[in-house]
Amino acid sequence: MEAGRQVRNPWIWALALGLAMTASGCQSKGGVSEVLDPATIAAPAVQNGASGSSPAPATQSLGTGSTKVTMLLPLSASGTSGETGRKMRDGARLAMTDIGNGLLTLTIQDTKGDSAQAGKLAVQAITTGSKVVIGPTELPAAQHIATLSGSKRPPVLALADNFAGGAGVYAVRLSEADSAAAGAAGLAAKGRKKFVLLVAEGSNASVVEKRVANGLSIYGATLAVTLPYSAGDGGAKAIDQMGSIVDAPDAVIVASGDGSPAAVLAALKSKGIPGKAVSVVGTDRWLEHPMDPLFEGAYIATLDPGETGPIADRFRTTYNYPADVDVAYAYDMVALTAGIASAVGPDGFSKQVLENPNGFRGSTGLFRFRADGSSQRSMPFYRIEKGALKLVAKSTSGF
Repeated sequence: MEAGRQVRNPWIWALALGLAMTASGCQSKGGVSEVLDPATIAAPAVQNGASGSSPAPATQSLGTGSTKVTMLLPLSASGTSGETGRKMRDGARLAMTDIGNGLLTLTIQDTKGDSAQAGKLAVQAITTGSKVVIGPTELPAAQHIATLSGSKRPPVLALADNFAGGAGVYAVRLSEADSAAAGAAGLAAKGRKKFVLLVAEGSNASVVEKRVANGLSIYGATLAVTLPYSAGDGGAKAIDQMGSIVDAPDAVIVASGDGSPAAVLAALKSKGIPGKAVSVVGTDRWLEHPMDPLFEGAYIATLDPGETGPIADRFRTTYNYPADVDVAYAYDMVALTAGIASAVGPDGFSKQVLENPNGFRGSTGLFRFRADGSSQRSMPFYRIEKGALKLVAKSTSGF
């Protein structure tokens, strides 16, 4: 391929058609707008010297398109935060090479991993003509942006982990609430009716409860009780309460937040759970910890690493390291922005378009944004067997 030549990606035309029809009040036949067409995306020219750990200037500009987009990443931050920011930068660069260069002018700014700096840069972007802001990754900054008023504020596609969303400030990453809801829905679809939610105490507990209850209602199932638990006692008190409150639940959902679920699972095991009559549903947050024998038999809905396949080979060839979910999130948001710009122009980033109920399919799977700023994702449904994830169903969503 010629150096600098933009990839002719059929996804953008499929997405453009779907979005244009949505904007005009019509539904496309296919429903979901496709972010990727894996069979026909060609490899871009190799960008020598690029890597996830390479240094970067405070501000970088990519593309020559008429739609101005700002992306906020912790490029020079230390540790994992900086590594994540640089991976996301490379994912964004690949998306620009694939489909964005002629549609967007993407300005990537360095937040340095500092929430105050991220908030300041976000406000600048919002007030100086950006049509979309992608980022930040810092949770306090995303939460602050969600409190800002202004009907003309451009949409923000926030990349912060555990961000619940807000009006016009959309949560991009898979949340524990979404994983829990999809996992519960996976069992409800098989006929389970009565569920208990054990959720780590904290500000996220009510978000998880609401999402799970909504997801179950689609299948006529109910959340019988939600029991917040303290990490201090390993959930023992909440599990004792469960026995006196709920008679014969079909499943217990354990949303453990940042902590390992092992102590809670040990307490459940002492009560004979899981067993023939009662299943356990975990979340994607479990997988941040070493696989424990106590995880055996639990069900989990989480992203399919295979979804990144369409970009994985090209990314490795271009940047000399493997694509992961952070790369994919950044790629998808730049690709989505380019698709909307192609379909309805620089001023087409309306709630109607972004909150298309049919959703979009990208390298992180099927997703859609809700009016409250939360995202919902369809993902594979697994059961843990012999310390590994075994596929039960290709797709479950809870929406």
